[in-house]
Amino acid sequence: MSIRNLLLKYWGYCMEKEDWYPPLQPALQNVSFEQALWKPADGAANSIWENVQHLLYYKERLLARLKGTSGAFNLSNDETFRIFEASREGWEQAKSRLMDVHAALQSELELLPEEELEVHPQRFMSLITHDAYHTGQIVLLSKLQGVWPATRSFE
Repeated sequence: MSIRNLLLKYWGYCMEKEDWYPPLQPALQNVSFEQALWKPADGAANSIWENVQHLLYYKERLLARLKGTSGAFNLSNDETFRIFEASREGWEQAKSRLMDVHAALQSELELLPEEELEVHPQRFMSLITHDAYHTGQIVLLSKLQGVWPATRSFE
């Protein structure tokens, strides 16, 4: 299997294809505005929405780098979790932007020369593992709110 095909396979697992962990799209699909903002009482975790903002930042940064326009990405890691517009519309836009940038990065991955993928596969692999990590946090936050199914079936 080529590096491209391997990365594309796991890129799909991040967002919509079930593997060892739930993909991000179904994990976010029915998350309401209130659930997206919720945090545990002790405040030891970011909200679902804050995690989405963080994922968005790093995906948009990679897309900009691949297109040669990376100048505007200078936030600290902590700053990437900020919510800019806490509204129902803002939550829907954040989810939509996340899906859009994921698809745009997939298109870039499909077009990158094989030589570049062989030299820099970690650009995508890092985001794949990063998505898996934060998807786990999102699922945990949903479980803590009682909105994630106690058991679920998958293939």
